[in-house]
Amino acid sequence: MVTVVRILARRIVLLVPLMLGIVLFVFVVMRFSDVDPASAFFQGANPIPQQLHDFRERNGLLDPLPLRYVHFVGALLHGDLGTSALTRAPVVQQVSTALPLTLQLTFLGLAIAVVLSLLGGVTAAIYRDRLPDQIIRVVSLTGVAAPPFWLALLMIQYLAVDRGWFPTGGYINPADSLTGWLKTMALPALALSLPVAAQLTRIVRTSVVEELDKDYVRTAIGSGLPLRVVVGRNVLRNALMNPLTVLGLRVGYLLGGAVVIETIFSLPGMGKLMIDAVQNGDPAVVQGVVLTTATGFVVVNLVIDILYLLVNPRLREAS
Repeated sequence: MVTVVRILARRIVLLVPLMLGIVLFVFVVMRFSDVDPASAFFQGANPIPQQLHDFRERNGLLDPLPLRYVHFVGALLHGDLGTSALTRAPVVQQVSTALPLTLQLTFLGLAIAVVLSLLGGVTAAIYRDRLPDQIIRVVSLTGVAAPPFWLALLMIQYLAVDRGWFPTGGYINPADSLTGWLKTMALPALALSLPVAAQLTRIVRTSVVEELDKDYVRTAIGSGLPLRVVVGRNVLRNALMNPLTVLGLRVGYLLGGAVVIETIFSLPGMGKLMIDAVQNGDPAVVQGVVLTTATGFVVVNLVIDILYLLVNPRLREAS
């Protein structure tokens, strides 16, 4: 237990320079934007040059870039992501409203991807080079090649418009109706998760096949243990290390894919918030969404590292 705590403390310390680097990157990229924060703030008001100058001076936009970066980091440490140029509302308020939906979509998609990949990968490994394996291989290759937005459009057409099984868009809060929430989130989560599930299925299959070929598996089966018991108790745990590593990277894919999926299904999440901010020229909101998403990606990968430690005792001993 002490070893695990020490490893986690080391990983958390390493996150500090990583987050500072992310903040610096976002800050520099946003400075190259063609959108002027002062002009965006007075959008449609026809301000005089003196008003623009006063706004820039009041908000530190005339300060040298290093000083602006220091002020920017200081504001972030106090939970201040800036103010929306259009709504005049704090960006934190808008992000806190949109973030729960994006998290729901991402983790629902992640859960679907994990379940499908485990079922498909383990089944393909057990029936390797036989009909179930061939079918799963073709399906997974098709899933890898299918972009989420294309799957989303197909699902809307055939499952929502033609058959009416699901709504074409919109969102229902789970506190109001759990059934309604599941209906509104089912198609977006499926469209988002199927390519990830297809990729993970191939990785799970390869890992499980490698484990099944090891001596301890043959010994356990030879001693009379059923294959399902050996797979459930030993093989699956040892085979999960590679899929867990890839899973951390795929979470970033899910967060990024949510931008397109939320727009297609008219879900008021982080993706739609950022698209609207880009279209309306609201740099503070774009900056806030990108930083929040990047932070979520880092935190999720830290959780994946913890899971990796739990399933890999040799890594704990080596550390």
